[in-house]
Amino acid sequence: MNQPAQIRHALTIKRQDDFAQWYQEVISEAEMAEESGVRGCMVIKPWGYGIWERIQRRMDDRIKAAGVQNCYFPLFIPLSYFAKEADHVEGFAKEMAVVTHHRLIAGPNGGLVPDPEAKLEEPLIVRPTSETVIGAAMARWVQSWRDLPLMTNQWANVVRWEMRTRMFLRTSEFLWQEGHTAHADRDDAMEETLRALEMYRDFAETELAMPVVAGEKPENERFPGAVATYSIEAMMQDGKALQAGTSHYLGTGFAQAAGIQYQDKEGTQQYAHTTSWGTSTRMIGGLIMTHGDDDGLRVPPIVAPHQIVVLPMLRDNAEDEALLAYCAELTKALSGLSAFGEPVRVLLDKRPGKATQKRWAWVKKGVPLILEIGGRDAANGQVSMLRRDQLWNQAAKANFVALAKDEFVARAVSDLEAFQEALYAEAKARRDAQIAQVDSFEALAAFFSEDKRYPGWAEVVWSRPTGEALDGVVQRLKALKLTIRNTPLGGEAVSGACVFTSEPAVERIYVARSY
Repeated sequence: MNQPAQIRHALTIKRQDDFAQWYQEVISEAEMAEESGVRGCMVIKPWGYGIWERIQRRMDDRIKAAGVQNCYFPLFIPLSYFAKEADHVEGFAKEMAVVTHHRLIAGPNGGLVPDPEAKLEEPLIVRPTSETVIGAAMARWVQSWRDLPLMTNQWANVVRWEMRTRMFLRTSEFLWQEGHTAHADRDDAMEETLRALEMYRDFAETELAMPVVAGEKPENERFPGAVATYSIEAMMQDGKALQAGTSHYLGTGFAQAAGIQYQDKEGTQQYAHTTSWGTSTRMIGGLIMTHGDDDGLRVPPIVAPHQIVVLPMLRDNAEDEALLAYCAELTKALSGLSAFGEPVRVLLDKRPGKATQKRWAWVKKGVPLILEIGGRDAANGQVSMLRRDQLWNQAAKANFVALAKDEFVARAVSDLEAFQEALYAEAKARRDAQIAQVDSFEALAAFFSEDKRYPGWAEVVWSRPTGEALDGVVQRLKALKLTIRNTPLGGEAVSGACVFTSEPAVERIYVARSY
């Protein structure tokens, strides 16, 4: 459809032309976030933070329903805590922000400098993740088998000093939740690890309308110190993979380092088996890149801060009072409805300004349903509805649908549900169409050749090599700017030869470029 640029494209950059710049423009035009003045850190603006609050609230309900309790642990962690777990500290050493002084004084040139007399006896690490500090607490809290399982979660910010940053996807400071649990044995800990993974999978698909693949990460992609790491992987519109959540079985390694021991029923001291699992504001980046279009963001109704926006076409005259009263009555009726188990979230936008300008601002933000109502609509008991996933008609004009007010109220919930389902169906169809089965390394290289701008993912079978053999595979893939994403859970038996080693294949994996 060839629509005039001035009305067709709310954004100046199309996805197909420059996906990275399109992503940045969506964030800016949708007023999601902005630079903070501190490298790698962002200011999350009300619309972006509103989406995070929706994710947080819905996820928190799921976490608590599993018997997990929220706690809070310190932002600063003694360096000695990390030193107890060698693999863990090595994995995060290059990303740690370190506090060494507790006071500033005037410097020789008039500025402020750390006071040499205020050097800390032990450096403090700004929390990159909380396994170590929570492990120390668990060692105090766990004494007997009766204390297990111990199930905790924390909503917090963390700092990892990233060299290459991108809003919501990879920032030096980000928001997340981190679950940490301790169990009597491996089986119980693995059950929790996979429960958390399934929670993330279902949340991504049900709430964010973002199809994902849940599976186990290869040995080289494990969380530092973990025995096994699992992830959900989503395909973005440029074909790249996004790791949107992880769950780790940590074995007894962290328990041994932290001294998390319990007396079992026979009176013997045992080390607990621990897990950790987390997801972050990176999910918002995934939402943008999964559902955004050339007109801006599209937000799944379940996590939209406002599901419906009512825009009265105010004219600064005597008719405005009646129009506002009509819109207020409509807003009240809609707010009394329930969708996805919650009251419908409706905003009556009474701000001064032209309704058309405000409409396109809400389009860019991705509000599911926009109602534009003029004096004539109010007099006739009507509304004009614009659904964000059906933005344009065949005449290249905004696809407003005129409905009687009562009719719209009666169908509003079903429209929101249909919008949620449509976003998921569209994303899943796009993902499935961009996954190719590849049976040789040469075919793999050809699939990701430079002339394919957005190639998608390759599905291959491999022998699950370890050690040096795996290192060789990783290096060959690195030369093509590729990574192994995961081995999907519940996969069917495979046959044939590994595309990397030519040895008998044992499972299938996904290979892709990634964020």
